[in-house]
Amino acid sequence: QVQLVESGGGLVQTGGSLRLSCAASGTTGSINAMGWYRQAPGKQRELVARITSGGSTNYADSVKGRFTISRDSAKNTVYLQMNSLKPEDTAVYYCKVSQVGYIYWGQGTQVTVSS
Repeated sequence: QVQLVESGGGLVQTGGSLRLSCAASGTTGSINAMGWYRQAPGKQRELVARITSGGSTNYADSVKGRFTISRDSAKNTVYLQMNSLKPEDTAVYYCKVSQVGYIYWGQGTQVTVSS
């Protein structure tokens, strides 16, 4: 089992920045990808950014150039640096960890961007 603890959400004005963190604990061996998803009210959960154990990244088109995902493998922690935030970035952000045969989700952290 893997436990995920997210932090860093909050309220920020348009153009501001936030940094999300997701720390994994428990049986963290063989984690092959970590990522962030988000879900806005009335919308489906969508991929924001993802990073593999090899360091490859991919981003949603809507956040390219503004968000950066990084990973500290020694700490089993993934970060999402969010810059130039827009009201449309408002959502609950979820951490997702993929392990051989398993997927784990964090509890979610609210990000609200005011106009």
